[in-house]
Amino acid sequence: MKLNIALLAGDGIGPEVINEAVKVCDAIATKFNHEINWMPALTGAAAIDAVGEPYPDETHEICLKADAVLFGAIGHPKYDNDPSAKVRPEQGLLKMRKKLGLFANVRPTFTFPSLIDNSPLKRERIEGTDLVFLRELTGGIYFGEKGRRDGGETAFDNCVYTRFEVQRLAKKGFELAMTRTKKLCCVDKANVLETSRLWRETVQAMEKDYPEVTVSYEFVDAVAMRLVQWPNSYDVLITENLFGDILTDEASVISGSMGLMPSASVGTENQLFEPIHGSYPQATGLDIANPLATVLSAAMMFEMAFNLKEEAEAIKAVVNKSLAEGIVTEDLSGKNKAYKTSEVGNWLVENI
Repeated sequence: MKLNIALLAGDGIGPEVINEAVKVCDAIATKFNHEINWMPALTGAAAIDAVGEPYPDETHEICLKADAVLFGAIGHPKYDNDPSAKVRPEQGLLKMRKKLGLFANVRPTFTFPSLIDNSPLKRERIEGTDLVFLRELTGGIYFGEKGRRDGGETAFDNCVYTRFEVQRLAKKGFELAMTRTKKLCCVDKANVLETSRLWRETVQAMEKDYPEVTVSYEFVDAVAMRLVQWPNSYDVLITENLFGDILTDEASVISGSMGLMPSASVGTENQLFEPIHGSYPQATGLDIANPLATVLSAAMMFEMAFNLKEEAEAIKAVVNKSLAEGIVTEDLSGKNKAYKTSEVGNWLVENI
């Protein structure tokens, strides 16, 4: 099978972790007799430095031609520390989501048996956790009208949703729930926000189409509390953009390291796969970044974009083996030997 994959390494540690994921993908392709056509493209600060635009038209065309997109990270301190910067790397991420129609961010949270004591939460709280957030990506407060008035003394950010945006995200949630334990939680703030009331009534109207799915409705503050108390009580959760952004980062600590969690963004034009961590500029070029979240994102890509489940399972199995045997970077090594980013990648390839 020929796989055309757009490769957006991005900024900071992005190129380093992407490089290891490419090595793993190439090893899987060799093992299972596939051919990968990698299609590199610029995004983020790297693209601003090169062409003055964080998501250039050329990059967008490459993404449209590809079967899937494998993405690293976006962000650079020189933009973070300059409040007056008119063009920012993160604008490229928002533009890419909008232009590719990436409306559903799929973020699994699960525990690794060999690392369960790395979590700041007690073992008995998190053991058996296996949940998935679907976060809406193209609407809400991030994309609503924003500005200043009263001579700059008052600021506003409008949160806007259409019923269509809620329906297409909820549909993905119901469909995913049907493949799992048939439990779906709609996260909102319907006691206060009109947009949340639209979310709730829209999802309620869809329940009749999925009679096997048990649906619950919970306020976002209650979910934030329960997520660290009884995370294994959840299975599939759907929510709007801002709530999802915050809750998925909270959920990431359950596994013990943000460097372990993969994600996917499903769109109308393509599917994008990326680690949930940021660009970690302090570690750039030091060969110490954890590549496993990016490698597991590649596993999600094989399964979701290409329906190659055996290949995905092979990647997940070798990652679990590396964790069990302590072939890990310094964020997970504790008092044991810490391996370099490239050494972990090489070990994964050899074991594949």
